[in-house]
Amino acid sequence: MYDIVLLGATGFTGALTAEYLAGAVPPGCRWALAGRDRAKLEALGLDVPLLHADVTDPASLDALAGQARVVATTVGPYLRYGEPLVKACAQAGTHYVDLTGEPEFVDRMFVRYDGLAARTGAKIVHACGFESIPYDLGVLHTVDLLPSGVPLKVSGFLRGSGRPSGGTLRSAVTAMSRARQMAEAATQRRSAEIRPKGRKVSALPGGLRHVGGWALPMPTIDPQIVGRSARALDSYGPDFTYRQYFAVRRLPSALAVAAGAGAVAVLAQIPAGRDWLLGRIAPGDGPSAEQRARGWFRLTLLGEGGGERVVTEVSGGDPGYSETAKMLAESALCLAFDDLPDVAGQLTTAVAMGRPLIDRLQAAGIRFTTRPGSSRSIPGRSSFQEG
Repeated sequence: MYDIVLLGATGFTGALTAEYLAGAVPPGCRWALAGRDRAKLEALGLDVPLLHADVTDPASLDALAGQARVVATTVGPYLRYGEPLVKACAQAGTHYVDLTGEPEFVDRMFVRYDGLAARTGAKIVHACGFESIPYDLGVLHTVDLLPSGVPLKVSGFLRGSGRPSGGTLRSAVTAMSRARQMAEAATQRRSAEIRPKGRKVSALPGGLRHVGGWALPMPTIDPQIVGRSARALDSYGPDFTYRQYFAVRRLPSALAVAAGAGAVAVLAQIPAGRDWLLGRIAPGDGPSAEQRARGWFRLTLLGEGGGERVVTEVSGGDPGYSETAKMLAESALCLAFDDLPDVAGQLTTAVAMGRPLIDRLQAAGIRFTTRPGSSRSIPGRSSFQEG
């Protein structure tokens, strides 16, 4: 009945995604909003069908998945609310996209539903926002410009500005408070996952480096997503390495970032500390339009292989919300309407959509630019010195 259904449109990022879709859907696209509170959906003021769906009511999610080609969801934390919808889409053969940055959730969904989705033809694609589209598709774009059949190395350096919403904060704190469970889920996935034969892949947060500025380890889900793309796609070569960093220009800033991240990680382990962190931003709150207008990001990727070097920059506006809503919406549109690889199961954006999604994002204003590298290229130099 519907090409796309968006679940969670009454949340902060969900409302931005609904607004973006309203201006981006092609003529004839059948799309709808879904949620448990019809009055809140009506308050968005969009002239589209409104469907009842409640993440605590699996039957309503089964009915939702049965009516849609693609379901996009912004309802997190996904560890708490996400599994019933993944299950419903995997059973129905309905494509699914979300904004999770929670490694434990992604690993558990792979173990439980990858095989089912592969049999029904469903594409289950997690991390379709700032986590992890710029990194996953930026690396794919870089690899496509390097020689084939040779060892490849890509390093990513991120700079940007923005502030979190209440939903993002809750997802991050939830993930950090479950280190043991996250490790268990990763072990279960490794046991269930078939690894490529005759090829090596290493994708990890980088270590501390000084390269025209300070490059700090960036322990997000993004390297894991990039690594899964590399294991699935032969174009990444026989020996692929990826390292990811957060870039700052000055040592005091580097120390402040490291100290802040460490403090949050420690507080997340303590119930009282978690409550304090979660009280900083209320659910549904987020940056104002003026604050989002000042946001920006620039990811510099240095790719090397076969004696050649390429520098790619992926850049755009407010990373956490305006661009994330755009990325999620364009992912859903891509799955609904574009000519894509005939693959199914739990997939990354590079494997499920690849170049068609890059083309969509470029048309929507997210820039993928490349230039030849040289022996004098310093990873991320422009990222340290501009902005």
